[in-house]
Amino acid sequence: MAFETILTAQDGSAFIITLNRPDRRNAFSVKMMKEIAEACRGAEADPSVRAVIITGGTKYFSAGADLNEAMAIKSTSDGVAYLTNWETLNNTIERLDKPVIAAIEGFCMTGGWEFVMACDIRVCADNSTFALTSSKIGTVPGAGGTQRLPREIGIGRALDILFSGDTIDAQEAYRIGAVNRVFPVGKVLDGAKAMVKVYEKRAPLSLAYAKRAVRAGMQMDLTSGIEFEKFLVAAIYVTADRKEGIGAFLEKREAKFSGS
Repeated sequence: MAFETILTAQDGSAFIITLNRPDRRNAFSVKMMKEIAEACRGAEADPSVRAVIITGGTKYFSAGADLNEAMAIKSTSDGVAYLTNWETLNNTIERLDKPVIAAIEGFCMTGGWEFVMACDIRVCADNSTFALTSSKIGTVPGAGGTQRLPREIGIGRALDILFSGDTIDAQEAYRIGAVNRVFPVGKVLDGAKAMVKVYEKRAPLSLAYAKRAVRAGMQMDLTSGIEFEKFLVAAIYVTADRKEGIGAFLEKREAKFSGS
């Protein structure tokens, strides 16, 4: 399917989405949000795809939200409608049955950073920079940043970033846990593909259920989360892949998972 604001390609079991609004430095428009979500749903339905990689290319990831659209908001109802598009996109990413990796080169600002917070794994180049600049323009991050960032790096660190609006570099992002891995400049997409090569050897349902257990469990108290985990594990124990996985381990051979 042809898209206007993104490019898509498949490399082995990796489905790659490239943000493609160079005239706006990959600023997130409502159309781009909808196209990313649609592409992700298509990848989820394709059994040959084992993970999704989202990148902005080699120069930058994203400048954030498209401020032309943001400036067009004239009422509270307009604002709610606009922000619902962000919510729909990020929910799609978090609820996708397959891993989603954000591969970040260059700057990743405000809405762009909020978007990658919703991705399962974040990898970046050693020249990447991150910022939530809302305090500098009299707003508050509205794409989930005030909620996801403290869950990822802790309340104190998140508030420090939100209050200052200043930029942090790749090394600091890695130190505080905002990104999972740092690669040399120009090697981020290759690094993400190498990670997918590992994932493709794992049981698809194991990855899907683990993601669901973590995502849902983080919204629960510990007792409820453990109870939820118990039922997910009980469900996966009756799958063909569980039989294959344990059988392969006992027979000292590589497992061949079918996703069933």
